[in-house]
Amino acid sequence: MLNTTLYKAETPSDAPPLLIAHGLFGSARNWGVICRRLAETRKVIAVDMRNHGESPWTETHRYPDMAADLAEVIAAQGGQADVLGHSMGGKAAMALALTEPGRVRRLVVADVAPVAYSHDQMQNVDAMRSLDPATVATRGDADRKLAEVLPDAGLRAFFLQSLDLRADPPRWKLNLDLLAAEMPHIVGWPGIEGRFEGPALFPDRRVVALCPARASRDDPAALSGGALCRTEGGGALAPCREAPRLRGYGPRLSRRLSRSGGGARGSAAGPQSPTFRIRSSEPSRSTN
Repeated sequence: MLNTTLYKAETPSDAPPLLIAHGLFGSARNWGVICRRLAETRKVIAVDMRNHGESPWTETHRYPDMAADLAEVIAAQGGQADVLGHSMGGKAAMALALTEPGRVRRLVVADVAPVAYSHDQMQNVDAMRSLDPATVATRGDADRKLAEVLPDAGLRAFFLQSLDLRADPPRWKLNLDLLAAEMPHIVGWPGIEGRFEGPALFPDRRVVALCPARASRDDPAALSGGALCRTEGGGALAPCREAPRLRGYGPRLSRRLSRSGGGARGSAAGPQSPTFRIRSSEPSRSTN
């Protein structure tokens, strides 16, 4: 099972837990500040996705498997949860909602759409693989060596959170070779056909504009490669520190998730109460 970090509710309620799935190269640790803010009235569960953090290294890194990982965690935590996924974790959350909708009460997806992207993150995998953890004694040493191939100080700080210098021998907590081999699947989107009837919220409108379920197949604005969504740019699947677009969004997100109902105005579904579904059995593609 995935490694989990649990945040107890400050004021317990009957709300189901909130499960948070991080993005590529991230970990549950990256979401600590946000998790504490969201744990006012409900338990929050942050997971390390497979091949990340303290979770097991596996032979594959594909969305049906990641969805099954999340389902296993939810089953162990009561059977149903609200699910928030960021970037890669957002795709895993959508795959979960489509394959096991009974596990998801409400869905929140940030910075990603259910399509395949033409770019990848191999440059960052290669940068981390260029650093042999056994050759550095401190995080400062590691930062200086990594700076030779990665000038962005923010990204270096983010990646170095996954460098375990206390291990014997020191190691990356990221299964970099496997992530490199599976990169086409990570930036892709599998041929999942399904339907999620619950409320769905996509906070970053630049990335995903969800269309109402009543949209017609003949409406070109409603369909993109078989998905009831359209992409509008943004940094999907890009490394991101604690999902910065959600900073300051915690109180509003808590209020939306705590409201009852399946799509009333102001709920997590938004005023149009959209249904998230994928109609096509073929993988979607996007040029973003």
